[in-house]
Amino acid sequence: MREARTLGSWVIALFLVVMLFWMGAELLAPQPPARNHLFEVFRNASDIAYFEPSGRFAFGVLGALAALLILVPVTRRAGAILSTLLLGVLAALVGQLVMLGVTVPVDQIAEGGTVTTVETDPSALFYLVAGLLAASLALVFVHPGSAGEKPEAGYAT
Repeated sequence: MREARTLGSWVIALFLVVMLFWMGAELLAPQPPARNHLFEVFRNASDIAYFEPSGRFAFGVLGALAALLILVPVTRRAGAILSTLLLGVLAALVGQLVMLGVTVPVDQIAEGGTVTTVETDPSALFYLVAGLLAASLALVFVHPGSAGEKPEAGYAT
């Protein structure tokens, strides 16, 4: 049973590491012709000026930190808890956009490098974040922890 939990932990962990590094890279340094508009939408919808660029950088750095913690088996559970908190906040924010009916601009790069910005419904982004949140929660409970010896029952000194 422990081997199955270890294998499941590695599969979920590698998936989360790739997705969190991708998310962190997109938040910290989007590809040159395109921009990340999500945190600008958060700023405009809430009138809280800290969402862009401070919030974007904080989410990017925390996502990369969570990915690094998840990559190392000893700190995997702490990384999964950090990513659960981070993705929970992001899911709540994107969920608010969905409920308010706010559209999110998305840059599309066509052949030849031309960038076109289109308005889209953020529900697909919400499903992505909710799926990553579910994977983070699963990792918290699936990771087997340390393989240390358990004391025998009835052991007296």
